[in-house]
Amino acid sequence: MQSKLIKELPELVEKGVITRDIASKIEGYYASKQQDSPNRLFTIFGVLGSILIGLGIILIIAHNWDNFPKAIKTGFAFGPLIIGQLLVGFSILKQKSNTWKEASGVFLFFAVGASMAMVSQIYNIPGNFSSYMLTWMLLCAPLIYVLRSHALALLHLLFATIYACEYGYSYNGNTPWAYLLCIAILLPYYYNLLKRKLESNITSVFSWLFPISVIITLGAFITKFDELIFLSYIILFGLFYNIGKLPAFQNLRLRQNGYLVLGSLGTVVLLLTASFRWVWKDVLGISKTYISESSLVLVLFIATTVVVVRLIQKKRLEILNLFHYIYIIMSVLFFIGLANDIVPTIITNILLFVLGLNAIKIGVNKMHFGILNYGLLIIASLIFCRFLDTNMSFVIRGLLFVLIGVGFFITNYIMLRKQKTESRKQKTESNKTLK
Repeated sequence: MQSKLIKELPELVEKGVITRDIASKIEGYYASKQQDSPNRLFTIFGVLGSILIGLGIILIIAHNWDNFPKAIKTGFAFGPLIIGQLLVGFSILKQKSNTWKEASGVFLFFAVGASMAMVSQIYNIPGNFSSYMLTWMLLCAPLIYVLRSHALALLHLLFATIYACEYGYSYNGNTPWAYLLCIAILLPYYYNLLKRKLESNITSVFSWLFPISVIITLGAFITKFDELIFLSYIILFGLFYNIGKLPAFQNLRLRQNGYLVLGSLGTVVLLLTASFRWVWKDVLGISKTYISESSLVLVLFIATTVVVVRLIQKKRLEILNLFHYIYIIMSVLFFIGLANDIVPTIITNILLFVLGLNAIKIGVNKMHFGILNYGLLIIASLIFCRFLDTNMSFVIRGLLFVLIGVGFFITNYIMLRKQKTESRKQKTESNKTLK
């Protein structure tokens, strides 16, 4: 795309679309981007090299570990830690490039973990994996801000997720509250990225990994009141969707807006699950609740409502878009489900159908094939789910699938014709302007 644009610049200048000054500025812009790209690539390979070197040293030492006396073992345990600190200090004092800082920071991060593990093994210090991970993360957390390292921030988020899963899902009744502390440590770094580098690739990666981490770990906070997991996730996905609609994310592409995509997909998947009556029968059978877990759901609900109010203030709320306030509807249905399982089932099916139609409408208005087919897919999935709990004959089911397929084809064909017509009108108008 970049090289194609550069090749077309002389033609655009010749036809008077742009001036020579603008063309030279465009060439200079892409030339500067090409100069920066090798540095990014070198940074990536520098980080990978640090990881491989650290792992290689550990393997070599581990192979001969039993033959060493305790003093030498202790030296090996602290050796990588000292080397890592020297490399980081050198990178900071000499004001080395980001590649140096990223590589030395990653090396020191793994050196801390390796030193902790070896010292514990040498002196038989008791402990479990989750406490080891938590201590490791907290010791290395300051390095994220000292070095301003993207790699260390990603490692911190990854290890925080692993810790929450290990502690919350593996040990019965334990809630990984320290995970919230780990995320709070990382939030200022992420906020700075959103403020200064909103459209950069690293910010897009964080905008996907942050919500994914929360999605993975949320279930670890609800261990006694299992039926509440459904409501907590539907509110969480509502929160993500509304965050993705904030003005800060309005100019981003879908692939850069993890909150919007995950919020929408998560909501649809949960609604498809809730369209079956057996889900509401489980809600109907709830006999008692737990205050701590109910409070967590209340906090999520309040946070989502605050974001919705913010959208209203910024005039970004689409009144006919149910995704904005589906969390409110499903919360009401949850309490209705405590006494009746038929009404929530029917309303959930209607909601899915309306969401599908709304997505189709948005796709047509924006001439976006992805959104259009997403709406069609919602309706097709709803019909398929109803096939599973009804006694329709295979002939009727087959005919319905054929009709759905024909609907996909016709809708996309009409959309394509409309898009071509619009592009022809734009070309005609632009030619008239040039003349």
